[in-house]
Amino acid sequence: MNAAISRAQSVAHVLKRSHLKAARARLHVARASSSSAVHNAPIRPSFPCVDAHADRESRIRASFSSSEPLASSEDGPEPPYARPSPQSYHVYHHASPISLTYGSSLPAFDIAYETWGTLSPTKDNAILLHTGLSASSHAASTETNPSEGWWEKFIGPGLALDTEKYFIICTNVLGGCYGSTGPSSIDPRTNQPYATTFPILSIFDMVRAQFSLLDRLGISHLYASVGCSMGAMQSLAAGWLYPEQVGKVVSISGTARSSPSAIAMRFAQRSVLMADPNWNNGFYYGRLPPHTGMKLARQIATITYRSGPEWDIRFGRKVRPLSPSEEPEKGLPRPPALCPDFLIETYLDHQGEQFCLKYDANSLIYVSKAMDLFDLTLPALQELNLSLPPPSGSSPTNNPSTPPKPAHLSDAPKRHTTHSKHHPPPPNPPPHLPDLAAGLAPLSNTPTLILGVQSDILFPVEQQREVADALRMAGNQQVSYYELGGVWGHDTFL
Repeated sequence: MNAAISRAQSVAHVLKRSHLKAARARLHVARASSSSAVHNAPIRPSFPCVDAHADRESRIRASFSSSEPLASSEDGPEPPYARPSPQSYHVYHHASPISLTYGSSLPAFDIAYETWGTLSPTKDNAILLHTGLSASSHAASTETNPSEGWWEKFIGPGLALDTEKYFIICTNVLGGCYGSTGPSSIDPRTNQPYATTFPILSIFDMVRAQFSLLDRLGISHLYASVGCSMGAMQSLAAGWLYPEQVGKVVSISGTARSSPSAIAMRFAQRSVLMADPNWNNGFYYGRLPPHTGMKLARQIATITYRSGPEWDIRFGRKVRPLSPSEEPEKGLPRPPALCPDFLIETYLDHQGEQFCLKYDANSLIYVSKAMDLFDLTLPALQELNLSLPPPSGSSPTNNPSTPPKPAHLSDAPKRHTTHSKHHPPPPNPPPHLPDLAAGLAPLSNTPTLILGVQSDILFPVEQQREVADALRMAGNQQVSYYELGGVWGHDTFL
């Protein structure tokens, strides 16, 4: 019995030692496997383009507790995101309420403006220059602001807008953020920024605010109304609202009716901006602005402002230089990156980065929406309860509340149908062309210059031809139309 117990204990001891050895072996294998797995695990990638948003946010937060403003790019003419110094422009304050197109009103408003040249004693040499979406009133250098303006090459002695002959006025639009009243302005009723309690604006509202400034300056008649991009819409609207007060109209890279494609492009910009959590339904003043959404919105916008042929010439399919840590092992191909890698990607990234803190996000939303709403076809104008003013030089007995017949049914002067070789008659005119001609009747006696750009994808030349055709159908025999070549897209006007 004792021998059996002794043998059993011996077997148990052997088994225990065997289990211990097996356990130790398994532990050793597990440790070795774990070490091997760690050694062979993929390295977690880094994304500098994503980290840049966090870095930017840190700088913005630091600026809240610092008296130093955020550094801004010197690439563009616009002042930095913070409100520019009032010493660099004039401010017209309109103390009484202004009624707006969509039923709302503003209790008062400011218009920032700059001027060049000298107003004649008879005040008949003034040109009102209208800006694009995000430009300030600084169209050209002045004594108080010697930095180059956004139209520096066209304003000055002997230039297109000759300051030895004309008195040039450029404003920041109503709804903007460079001195004129907009969503970032203080609502006098609450002592807080308007934010998204700011009323929806139209292009007509912007122009009416400008003409309030002209009244203050004692200018009852403009030599010309000139505008590019959104400014071309304003220029047409100025001639439409005040045909007796506007001598000539110049529309460069604009439209009389925002197209679905342009609306879609601007909607995409607003969508990514409003999806930024920092937008906070527009109430971000005094806290982090939606800088990431603004950057992405600007990247989308930049695609619409330039052209593919230009980028093919400038960038092709070239890629950025690699840093030493990114260089591949000998014999391996260049490793692609998910962050900006092609030069066109780095260009868009740079454009978004430079703009995202320059301009107020709510101003971008409101002003771009005003562009979408712009439509000078007769049914659209009637829907807004806008009465068509009589054309310049018309009999004062004309009833402005009576809309004209479409041009093809009208007893008005026979439409002017001559076309240049660069502007043949439209083979397939759009269905809305007669309505546009009827809507443009107030401009039928106003000399008008239309400039289009063949590489423009935002406001294609078809839309410029459309404006010229509609004006001619409305009886305007003083329409000049030209198309510009080049590969610079919509930004050709700059």
